[in-house]
Amino acid sequence: MRIPRIYVPETLRPGREVELPVQAGEHLARVLRLDRGHPLRLFDGSGDEYEAELASLAKRSVTARVLDSAEAEDRESPLRITLAQGIARGEKMDWILQKATELGVARIVPLITHRTEVKLDADRAERRLAHWEAVLASACEQCGRNRLPRIDEPVKLADWAAALDADADAGVRLALDPNGDANARDLVPAAQVTLVVGP
Repeated sequence: MRIPRIYVPETLRPGREVELPVQAGEHLARVLRLDRGHPLRLFDGSGDEYEAELASLAKRSVTARVLDSAEAEDRESPLRITLAQGIARGEKMDWILQKATELGVARIVPLITHRTEVKLDADRAERRLAHWEAVLASACEQCGRNRLPRIDEPVKLADWAAALDADADAGVRLALDPNGDANARDLVPAAQVTLVVGP
């Protein structure tokens, strides 16, 4: 029997009943057609994982009862990668975020570049960020990670680059260039890497 993994954006602890995110609840109730008592695995992004069961399946709300903490396997990469990614259009950006999460990226910085076609005012940027966080959560559910990568608010490339010297987490800084002189095999191993990629 397959046990669904669900990200719940609130603190989990045994004995607590939590409402599942709407999309996850609808998937469990309408697509998988699971019944009360079906086992679940919940995680809250802190690195812990919990055994749970479906507690209720109402039309507008699905809840789960947290039973016990489960032994969570640490699937985080020892290499802390920050991906500074030029914002791509539509589903392409979702795909980039999904694959970056699956590959173990720890932090993502969406960059607004000269060639970025996506125009984000403050309201639209806030909605995009919420959507991207949901993409990251879904990717973690699929790949087994218990920690969500951090995603920053979109920032202009020049502003991000100007603040890079003050960023203690930057580590080795890389920009891929097909005509570059260095090769990835020639790099000195590092614990932290910042990789910038255009749209």
